[in-house]
Amino acid sequence: MNETNAGGVRQRSVEIVVPVYNEAHVLADSIGRLHAYLEESFPFPFRITIADSASTDATWSAATDLTLRLPHVHALRLEESGRGHALKHVWNRSSADVVAYLDVDLSTGLEAFLPLVAPLLSGHSDLAVGSRLHRRATVVRGARREFVSRSYNLLLKAGLGALHHSRLRSSGGTPVSDAQCAFKAVRTDVFRALAPHIEDTAWFFDTELLVLAQRNGLRVHEVPVDWTDDPDSRADIVRTTVDGLKGMGRMLRSALTGRTLVPAVPRRTSTPQVPAARTTTPAAVLPTGANTHLEYAS
Repeated sequence: MNETNAGGVRQRSVEIVVPVYNEAHVLADSIGRLHAYLEESFPFPFRITIADSASTDATWSAATDLTLRLPHVHALRLEESGRGHALKHVWNRSSADVVAYLDVDLSTGLEAFLPLVAPLLSGHSDLAVGSRLHRRATVVRGARREFVSRSYNLLLKAGLGALHHSRLRSSGGTPVSDAQCAFKAVRTDVFRALAPHIEDTAWFFDTELLVLAQRNGLRVHEVPVDWTDDPDSRADIVRTTVDGLKGMGRMLRSALTGRTLVPAVPRRTSTPQVPAARTTTPAAVLPTGANTHLEYAS
């Protein structure tokens, strides 16, 4: 994945993680669409990692089949469920310069992916988030999900904003509007510094990452997205909201006691890079390390 251009300069790379649980029925189509888009439109080396979090259907079989058919596609099976657990595991071990994730339903328009990661690859920003609530976003979804999403983000800003310097802000100085959009990217070295301080292994993982980034003076870039609600979504909105409120309380206590301050967080270095054509390289096997409860396919 770490390739060099014609001048012998190593190109910056991105690893995109797609966390899945019992998604055998949509996996091939979604990963095929994502892979085709990146092959045709993305100017940097990339890897797609399917992170199967203890699925009980044919998801793992579908994932391993995709690794045999598509270059740059890898698969990892974890025995513990939870989106945050999967992201933390893969991102901590990534050899890419930037790590990202998106949901398997591809509700977010892929044309926003390059604008999402470009400020991180250039050195301008540390973390990037997609927003369905940005004034320039285009969203198609039901009134109930819209209400819950806006209410959650208002509660987040009200609760965590009560502390000095704790409001989530983008690089433009305005509040980040959508903490829970499943479309995020972060510099890998920054994530490794923050990861030991992230406690949640499920849906609140996103919010916790954002709060830690802001509390430590990191630059957050926000991208408006086009988003279409997935009618097959199995997200438990009430449970997610309740868990989010509990997480906010825990983060508020951590901020008051100074536990959200992380020593030695890497700082930005501006290293602009002109996109160069990628070369096709064989897929590499992901390292398994000492954890015998994992399966990899590449």
